[in-house]
Amino acid sequence: MRLDLFLPFLRKPKKGALPPRESWLLRGAKRILPKSWFADAASGKPGLFRRTLKWLGPTWLSSPWRRLTQAVFFALFLWLFFYVAWPYSARPDPTRLPDAWPSHYTDSLVAKEIVHAEALLILDPLVAVSTAIAARTWVWSLVFAGLILLIGVLVPRGFCGYICPLGTLIDLFDWAVGKRVTRFRVPDDGWWVHIKYYLLAGTLICSVFGVLVSGYVAAIPVITRGFLFLFEPFQTAASRGWHNVAPLNAGHFVSIGLFFAVLALGFLKPRFWCKYVCPSGAVFSVGNLLRVSERKVEDTCINCNKCVEICPFDAIKPDFTTRTTDCTLCQTCGGVCPTQAIKFVERWNLLQLKVENDPPTHETAIGRRGFLSLAAGTAAAAVGAGALTAATRVWGAKLDNPSVPRPVRPPGSVPEQEFLQMCIRCGECFKACPNNVLQPLAFEQGLEGLWTPAVKADWAGCESSCNACGQVCPTGAIRALPLEEKKVARMGLAIVNLKTCLPHAQKEACQLCVDECISAGYSAIEFTRVGTQVDAEGNPVEDSGFLAPVVLTDKCVGCGLCQTRCYAINVAEKRLLGASAIVIEGGDGKEDRLLTGSYLALREKEAQERQAEQQRKQKESGDSGYLPDFLK
Repeated sequence: MRLDLFLPFLRKPKKGALPPRESWLLRGAKRILPKSWFADAASGKPGLFRRTLKWLGPTWLSSPWRRLTQAVFFALFLWLFFYVAWPYSARPDPTRLPDAWPSHYTDSLVAKEIVHAEALLILDPLVAVSTAIAARTWVWSLVFAGLILLIGVLVPRGFCGYICPLGTLIDLFDWAVGKRVTRFRVPDDGWWVHIKYYLLAGTLICSVFGVLVSGYVAAIPVITRGFLFLFEPFQTAASRGWHNVAPLNAGHFVSIGLFFAVLALGFLKPRFWCKYVCPSGAVFSVGNLLRVSERKVEDTCINCNKCVEICPFDAIKPDFTTRTTDCTLCQTCGGVCPTQAIKFVERWNLLQLKVENDPPTHETAIGRRGFLSLAAGTAAAAVGAGALTAATRVWGAKLDNPSVPRPVRPPGSVPEQEFLQMCIRCGECFKACPNNVLQPLAFEQGLEGLWTPAVKADWAGCESSCNACGQVCPTGAIRALPLEEKKVARMGLAIVNLKTCLPHAQKEACQLCVDECISAGYSAIEFTRVGTQVDAEGNPVEDSGFLAPVVLTDKCVGCGLCQTRCYAINVAEKRLLGASAIVIEGGDGKEDRLLTGSYLALREKEAQERQAEQQRKQKESGDSGYLPDFLK
């Protein structure tokens, strides 16, 4: 089995030696493309193809397929983020009947999702594994995590070397900025070389105790959230104006700082994050123990050190053999080996291999830093995880305290405790949500709620035709509801402030919330007359008083459109109020938070219960008013 995908080092063959056998792919390409594009094997002169790759950089020349794959997946990430998850390409259907429920946001997302918007998030195994452990439940993305780990058996840590967009971005940063600042460089060997394993251990320990912290450090959530908070505002401003950019809070700045810290690690060493820190990479490194293929070095090695110098993952030992848990099979080393001594073959291939530990590596069987480093790092991971868990409990959501208000979550969110254990804080729902209805919490729920989505109804209300947040959630913290289910899923309940509502306070007529609710298709707010005047005889004066809004609790889903309208007109524009007179509240009895089951079935059951209760009351009323004939 040969998995050689690198471009071999170009050298002039020795006199009388046969030229190396060309692959079928190369032979086919030569029949189609101009001869000048290819190297002359007899003279060792490079062609246009090799010259172009050399201009792009030594890693492109060594392993062009790997670099091309990286570029494709990075472009895929950008396409998914800036186009697929961008909601404003949706347009209302002009052929829709007036009474039909709108669906243009839903239809637009379905049409664009040739590849699902959360595709790369579900390939990060740390996202699925940590979430499943924390929530003690099955997470659907575990299937894809298992698939990518299974592929890693054949191409060890291939996700890190070929797919991960954060790794590609770090490469770009190191090329553009990092290589120009060398004063902070650290040596190849130090206490930091196994940080990723300790971070992985700490993350999983926290998950065991029900605290999900992988969103802080998992590779794909880090880059998704970083792009969201850094670049999405500019996309919104360019297409819709700065006034439509949601305000920043403390949580935004913490996330942006973390994102820049990941890039800034490149000042210590190129791709420092990927080599030594990334816990997602550590998952694949552990998976490398089951590899069936690996990098091998033959006895023709001349100890030139070129492979060590170019390896982007510090996966080559001083004796030029392989640190198998770190190797990503990127094959960059194979392209710079002047003797072509490097091969990528089955794990049990032992033909013509170089003698190990020559020159001596001074590495122990358990790693470069030995037993003391392992013990200290493991202890630090356990202590750190315990401290973070304790801090989260102390400075957390306090769900057992009924006086602490609950944030209004997206429609289809699972119960709050499970939600906090399943939300990976990736930010994908924010990107797909039209009008920024969903915005990240800062520290309103302490560390536990940081970066989780909440409805900000003063800013905007949930669109009737949209179910995007559940469709792009990679863990099921927001269930992927069909539009028919979403439109009856209660995310909160509208509460009218009788003291400030203009009609209820008998200040002036207002029907903004009623009109907005009817327009949205819910008709969950109706009028009642208040402040009716009476004449001298005690009879009510016709048309006196005010028509004031009353919320029908059985119809309200808490979309927040009523609050948005009241805030925009009565607070922001007319300045009649200091705060919206109708607000959406979450909490027990005001929202539906189901792990499984149908919201339509729940509504139907509630309707049947109400009907039965009405019949019972009518029957009791009839019985109480009944008198036998002999008593009349």
